[in-house]
Amino acid sequence: MASFLQFLPTILSFHWFIIINIGLISSNQIPPNKVQPYVVYMGSSSSNDVEVAKLAHLQLLSSIIPSEESERINLIHHYSHAFKGFSAMLTEKEASALSEDGEVVSVFPDPILKLHTTRSWDFLEPPPRTTTSSTTTHHLPTEDVIIGIIDTGIWPESQSFKDTGFGEIPSRWKGVCMESQDFKKSNCNRKLIGARYYHITSTASSNSSKTTTGGGSPRDPIGHGTHVAAIAAGAHVKNVSYYGLARGTARGGSPSSRIASYKACSEDGCSGSTILKAIEDAIKDGVDMISISIGMSAIFQEDFLSDPIAIGAFHADQMGVMVVCSAGNDGPDPSTVVNTAPWVFTVAASTIDREFKSTVLLGNGKSFQGSGIHLSNLSSSRTYPLAFGIDVAARFTPLSEARSCYPGSLDPEKVKGKIIVCIDDDPTVPRRIRKLVVEDAKAKGLILVNGDEKGVPFDSGILAFAQVDNIVASQIINYINSTKNPTATILPTVDVVKYKPAPVIAYFSSRGPGQLTENILKPDITAPGVAILAAVVPNRDRTVVLIGQKPAEYAMRSGTSMACPHVTGAAAFIRSIHHQWTSSMIKSALMTTATAYDNLGKPMTNNTGNYANPHEMGVGEISPLKALNPGLVFEKTTKDYFKFLCYYGYSEKTIRSMTNKNFNCPNISNDKLISNINYPSISISNLDRHRRGVRSIRRTVTNVGSPNATYIARVHAPSGLLVKVIPEKIAFSETIKRMSFKVAFYSKQKASSGYKFGSITWLDGLHSVRMVFAVNVE
Repeated sequence: MASFLQFLPTILSFHWFIIINIGLISSNQIPPNKVQPYVVYMGSSSSNDVEVAKLAHLQLLSSIIPSEESERINLIHHYSHAFKGFSAMLTEKEASALSEDGEVVSVFPDPILKLHTTRSWDFLEPPPRTTTSSTTTHHLPTEDVIIGIIDTGIWPESQSFKDTGFGEIPSRWKGVCMESQDFKKSNCNRKLIGARYYHITSTASSNSSKTTTGGGSPRDPIGHGTHVAAIAAGAHVKNVSYYGLARGTARGGSPSSRIASYKACSEDGCSGSTILKAIEDAIKDGVDMISISIGMSAIFQEDFLSDPIAIGAFHADQMGVMVVCSAGNDGPDPSTVVNTAPWVFTVAASTIDREFKSTVLLGNGKSFQGSGIHLSNLSSSRTYPLAFGIDVAARFTPLSEARSCYPGSLDPEKVKGKIIVCIDDDPTVPRRIRKLVVEDAKAKGLILVNGDEKGVPFDSGILAFAQVDNIVASQIINYINSTKNPTATILPTVDVVKYKPAPVIAYFSSRGPGQLTENILKPDITAPGVAILAAVVPNRDRTVVLIGQKPAEYAMRSGTSMACPHVTGAAAFIRSIHHQWTSSMIKSALMTTATAYDNLGKPMTNNTGNYANPHEMGVGEISPLKALNPGLVFEKTTKDYFKFLCYYGYSEKTIRSMTNKNFNCPNISNDKLISNINYPSISISNLDRHRRGVRSIRRTVTNVGSPNATYIARVHAPSGLLVKVIPEKIAFSETIKRMSFKVAFYSKQKASSGYKFGSITWLDGLHSVRMVFAVNVE
C-alpha cells in the first residue's frame, strides 16, 4: 500500500472538499505555558488614528509579556476600522491577564475554521435583464454592487471574471489589487476589482512562532474561492461543461456585480484572526456584502464573542454590510448548524433538478441505476470480474474492514482488474479514501453501497464508479454469491435534467436548532449546494485530466459552501434593483418569499424521503424573482441586535464596548425574549404544555408594495398547537407604512413533546408573505 500512503497527507489536507468533520482542539487541552495565537477583541472602533491605536495595543502587550521574550511584543493582525483589537502570540496565562483589562471584551484562542465545501440558477428562475411585476417595473440591474468573497483566493484568468460590458469602477471603492510573483495588478479588471491576501501565523513545536504567507499571493491554489466567487457573481460563459457533463451556460446569481477577493485561507484551513482582518478590510474597502463559506466546528461552539465570524459580521451589519454564511456540512445530526448569530444570513444546502447517473450492468443482463460522476472508458461492450470486498481481503484483515474497503484491508493481487463492491458504513472514512483504496489496488471500478449520500454524486475521476442503496446492493451481492464467475461493467455517467423531486435537503447540510440559542430559527434559508458546476483552478495537480485534453476549467462541487454564494448572488441582485433597501430588508424579502415545495408541487423532503422541517431547510428554498416584490418586510434596527445581546446575557458594559453607544438593557432581559427580535421567522425554545403554556410574540412589518394594501393572516398550525394572530387584518396607506401584530401560541395539554412547525402567511391578493415558526413543546 506504499503508493496509497504516499497520497494520504494530501488527501487529509483537502478535507473541505470531502465533506467530513475535522474537530478543533479544545483550549483546555493546551498546556498553560504554550505560546499560540490569540484574538483580543476590544469592541467598536472609536479612533481614526491607526498608529496611536497600534501603539496602545503594543503597550498593552508589553505589560503582560516578559521582557526576555520581547520578540513576542508584536501584532499579527491589527483591527481599527469597524472594530478594534488585535491578534498576538500569547500563553494561556497572558491571555487570562489580558481578559481582565477594562478595555477588552473577549480573548480567545485563534481558531482554525474549515471551508464548507450552471444549471442551479436556471432551476431557481434566474433574474432576467428586465423583470416586471404586477405593481412595479424593475429596471436594469446596476454594476455598482460589490461582493467581498473571503475564501482561498481567486483564479483571475477564468472567463467567469471577464469584465466585458462593465463601466468604470465605482468611485467609493477603496480596495487594492495586491501584487505577488504570480499575480499582477493587471489580473484585476472592472469585474474583479480587488484582491488581497494575508500572512498566516503558525506555531512551531517550541514556544517560538513564525509568520509565513498563505501562498504569498491572492491567487487561488485549490479552487474553492474561485468556485464560490463564480457562483455568486460570475459572468455569462456559454458552452461550458465538465468534460461534456452538465453542459450549458455558466453564470452567477448577480453577473453584473463586482467581485473583491480576500484570501484568508490556506490549504491547512482558515485562521479566525485572519478572517476577522479580512472582514474589516472588506468593510473598509467598500463592499456591499460579504460571502463566507467557512465556519467554526459544530463541536466547539462556545460563545458568540469567541467566534471571529460572529464578531466581524456584527460590526459589518452595523455599517450596512450584509454577511452571508454557510450553515456547515455536519448533517444530518441535529444541532450542528454554525454561523447562527441573528445578524448572519445562514444558508443550508439542497439539490437541483439534475442528477448524475451511473448504471451498473451485470453479466446476467440485469442493470441497476446508481449515482456518481466518473470519466472512465468502460462500456457495455465488455464486462469485468466482479467481487465483494470480503472476497478480496488481505491476509489477517478483519472481514468487517474488507467489506468496507478500509485502507490496507484489500489484497492488490485479488483486486487487480476487478470491479469491487464496498459497503460504506463508517462515516469517518470518506468516499474518496475508499475510492483510492481500490484504485491503488488496480481495480477497474467501484460500486459503493451508501443510500444516505446517494443524492450527493461523488466524482471518482477516471475510476468507474456507481453508488447504490441497500436494496440494489443486496441484489448485486446475491448475484455474486450465486454465480461462479460474476462479471459487471459500469456505464458512462449521464446527466439527467428536470429530475424530480427537487429540491431535496442534502444529507450533509447541518441541521438546527442552534446550540447557542434556540430562540432564533437556524438555518435561515436553503439554496442549491449539490453538484454545482462553476469555475475552478485548471491545474493538473488539482483536477482530473483526461488523456489528450486540457485540465477542466469548470467542475462540480458540493457543500453548503456552494449554497452560500447562491444566496449572496440573489441578495446582490436585489440590492442592484432596490438600492435603498437595508440588509435586513433584503434578508426578509428572500426569507418570506422562499418556497417550501418541490417541483412536484409537494412539500420539500430530506435525503430520507421524509418531509423536511425548518431545522433542516430554514424557511425553504430561495426564489430570487419573487423576492424583488415581497410586499412586506421585517426590518430590523440596530437596537434589535443590542437587545439580543442583552437577552442573551451580555452585560451593558460589554454591549457598550461593542456598539460604542450608551445603550441600556431593558429591565427584564432573559433568553426567552430573544424570540421577540423582529426576525422574519419565529422560534420558541420552550412552551410548557403542563401549565397551559402561552407565549405571545410581537412582530412589525414595513410595507414596500402598493401604498394602499390590506393583508389578512392565514395560519397553518400543527396538531397540539393553537396559534392566533392579533389583529388578523392589517391595513396600510400613504401615511401608514408600518404595522405591528402579535402571534399567540397556546399548547394543548395532550400535545406531544418536541418541536412543532408551522407558518403564518399574510395575503393581500398580490403578495404572499410567509413567516415560518418552530415551537418546542415540553
